Amino acid sequence: MTDPAAPVTPAPLFETAVVAGVGLIGGSVALGLRQRFLARRVIGLDTSVEVLREAEALGVVDEVRAKPGEWLREADLVVLAAPMRALAPLARELAPWLSPKALVTDVGSVKAGIAAELEALGVRNFVAGHPMAGSERGGVTHARAGLLENAVWVLTPTDHTPLTALSRTRTLVEHLGAAPVVMPPDAHDGLVATVSHLPYLASLALTHMVARDERLSLLAAGGFRDLTRVASGDPRMSRDMVVENRSALREALSRFRRQLDRLEADLDEPDDLLDAAQEGKRTRDSLPVVKRSLLPPKHDLVVAVPDRPNQIGAVTQALGEAGVNIKDIEVLAIREEGGAIRLGLESLEDVRRAGEILGAAGFEVRARG
Repeated sequence: MTDPAAPVTPAPLFETAVVAGVGLIGGSVALGLRQRFLARRVIGLDTSVEVLREAEALGVVDEVRAKPGEWLREADLVVLAAPMRALAPLARELAPWLSPKALVTDVGSVKAGIAAELEALGVRNFVAGHPMAGSERGGVTHARAGLLENAVWVLTPTDHTPLTALSRTRTLVEHLGAAPVVMPPDAHDGLVATVSHLPYLASLALTHMVARDERLSLLAAGGFRDLTRVASGDPRMSRDMVVENRSALREALSRFRRQLDRLEADLDEPDDLLDAAQEGKRTRDSLPVVKRSLLPPKHDLVVAVPDRPNQIGAVTQALGEAGVNIKDIEVLAIREEGGAIRLGLESLEDVRRAGEILGAAGFEVRARG
């Protein structure tokens, strides 16, 4: 007989998920899988024992492994989240241990090479992916599930990608709170060369100019800081990223030089320069990432709810009677067996109290980073 007081959780999308490479993005994926109740068990695989200890201590994963092995055959989801240069070697190391039924994806920023590598390895259910999210602060200590929310997550199937694998990966991305966009690998690499890899090289060029004249550093203000922010990222990882995409990046650099030449010519034509400036303002102001409002930090609690009437009402009533003020509420996912809701609360103390109250009421809860 089922205990009515036992926590009720929705059936997960995956029984066992493995995140191979528990850094900023891999750790954020692992947290999303756990906090949104998408996997019954999340295993972190990494060559660094220190990283694994940290990931386990922070609650990013349920279990840790330092080497692939027979245990990998239990995984029905495998996320390759190693740095760019290590992705292909990691795939080759894991491929012999993967279940043929496992869904495999990655989070690398260049897609054509890894898509070809997994195809050559015979990993059938592979869907190359790239969440357009990140931070100049790397490592698992800065991982958070919220990093992926509302981010564009590009999926790049090939002609050989099974439609069922693509559909399952889209579902995963949506349940992690991101927005899936599907395009061919080569198209992705060309676009990312312009919006991500070219700005990195431009940032390096500007910082090198400052490095060669100390007077410039005294005058560098907010505009310079914002333009060069990406230069603060991990140098080795950034190097590997742009080198892997060097063919598409060279084309983007060529177009960029032509734009600079045009703007240089416009210095002698003030009206033309004004037209260019107005076009630049219109374009920049219309970017989705710019229009997105800046919200204050939130203190969130995720609650698993069964697919029964008035469950959200039961949650809000229990907290209201205890005097816990809910500032925001969001339905994260609803599946046949139930789903999860996010509660935005006023303070960390409210998160703690709400967790105790709802846990005592039979709900499973998890604080969200």
